Amino acid sequence: MSAPKTPPFTVVQSAPEPITALLGALGHTGVTAYLGVHDIGKPQPGETMVVSAAAGAVGSVAGQIGKARGARVVGLAGTAEKCRYVVEELGFDACINYKSGNWRSELDGATSGGIDVDFENAGGQILDHIVTRLNVGARIVLCGLIAEYNGFGSTAPSHQSSNISQGLMVSRALIQSFLVLDHADRFPEATAYLGALIANGKLRYDQTVVQGLERAPAALNQLFDGSNTGKLLVKVAEPIGT
Repeated sequence: MSAPKTPPFTVVQSAPEPITALLGALGHTGVTAYLGVHDIGKPQPGETMVVSAAAGAVGSVAGQIGKARGARVVGLAGTAEKCRYVVEELGFDACINYKSGNWRSELDGATSGGIDVDFENAGGQILDHIVTRLNVGARIVLCGLIAEYNGFGSTAPSHQSSNISQGLMVSRALIQSFLVLDHADRFPEATAYLGALIANGKLRYDQTVVQGLERAPAALNQLFDGSNTGKLLVKVAEPIGT
């Protein structure tokens, strides 16, 4: 099977301020959130949507799109400060610190009516528990499995038990993965929608900027240790003309 054809570059008619938004909320990560929520998750008013890695570049946008569509949105993040940010700054209805000892019971309490949409960025034990909370007809947007990447190719289970098969069967849920580059033709549609949300004050985004190309390897590790908020960027030089 041949790889999908994608354009070598995107022509930007007018640059936003800051221009780095084109690398985040108005770039691949924002488009990823848009496609996952609109094409697969399809949250409806009154439904409950859960977003793992909710303070990250994709999850933070996905949750806000869910709110714009009228859903109740519950995030998961790795620190109490990130949870505060997700609720107070991004407007999620609740956020659970998945590193706390009782995160499962806290998530159960925050999703007392069950889960209709799961925008999944983590996998592992988080996904394993979420499937036990799915309502009939739920949709799982399989965007990432960051908790399982280090175990790629291993024959050992990534966590102690799996409820996934049973949970999907009982809930009659849809689980679907996707790759953003398969949908390059829809970038203008997505960025127009996201730009309108930003203009209307319904979408906020943040960036973590690391200074200097020599710090790129350390910056890469931040993607996996969870120390960044929003889109992680490495600034290598000042823009031409400044």
